[in-house]
Amino acid sequence: MRPLALTLGEPAGVGPELALVLWARRTVLNVPPFLLLGDPALLAARARLIGLNAKIAEADPDEAVARFASALPMQPLGMTATAAPGRPDATSARIVRAAIEQGVALVQSGSASALVTNPIAKSVMQQAGFAFPGHTEFLAHLAGAARPVMLIWSEELAVVPVTIHVPFADVPRLLTADLIVETGRIVARDFARRFGIVKPRLAVCGLNPHAGEHGMLGREEEEIIRPAIARLTADGIAASGPWSADTLFHREARQRYDVALGMYHDQVLVPAKTLAFDRAVNVTLGLPFVRTSPDHGTAFDLAGTGKADPSSLLAALRLAQRLVAAEAPAPAK
Repeated sequence: MRPLALTLGEPAGVGPELALVLWARRTVLNVPPFLLLGDPALLAARARLIGLNAKIAEADPDEAVARFASALPMQPLGMTATAAPGRPDATSARIVRAAIEQGVALVQSGSASALVTNPIAKSVMQQAGFAFPGHTEFLAHLAGAARPVMLIWSEELAVVPVTIHVPFADVPRLLTADLIVETGRIVARDFARRFGIVKPRLAVCGLNPHAGEHGMLGREEEEIIRPAIARLTADGIAASGPWSADTLFHREARQRYDVALGMYHDQVLVPAKTLAFDRAVNVTLGLPFVRTSPDHGTAFDLAGTGKADPSSLLAALRLAQRLVAAEAPAPAK
């Protein structure tokens, strides 16, 4: 059995203590075994700060599962994390990036079964020269994936934004039929391969109020979105729409699809987080490996207090384990 690779995340945020809390409750919560990548000294200091008696053991991936019952296995990255809880600075950006890179290396080599990432502070990373909008784009770069797709998943609702971390003012310019079609194909493929839904139902949102009212409130639905849906259905994908987003997320409507594709970030992340804020998981589709993450940020106001809720990280670990176990082999090229 291979461990999950768990990155440190932003040292000044809640990621380190969430890992500690879940390891401390590993038996009662049935936490999947993970190998934490980062700085053991920082983790020990955080454990003392929140009053947690946790044994931390340096370990290689092949030792992590066996050690997990008695100690939190950690692979040092040969660098220190100096940012204090709740006080981020760019000095720790190097280890944050190194943890992500090492996690990808471990899953690509087969030493870890999947990658789970703790939250990072994008603004802090960019101050240190990080040239990516976020985790999703950086992971695609490391994996050589042409199109990363961000899925926010929970038992209540699964959503995908077609455009991701871009200013809202840029969305109409960036939105193309090719982008929608490529996103829909990746969603359909990975839902079949990793979620076991052979023919997932994709509900595609419009961009404008009331899905454009047949062109009265905008032309994107008629000129971009509807033709994209037609191309997806011609591929045999069960895509429908464009639907008005304001009627797509109530309980009855959610029974009619498996995943909703929105045209921009907040269009679909707002309902996803409203319905399942503590349980939603960020999943990157389009990668050659499984990657999940808690669907919340660094929570600097809670860092070092021991009050942060580990539910979303637990859900991310469990979903990663589930997707690895259920993953169908990729089709031969």
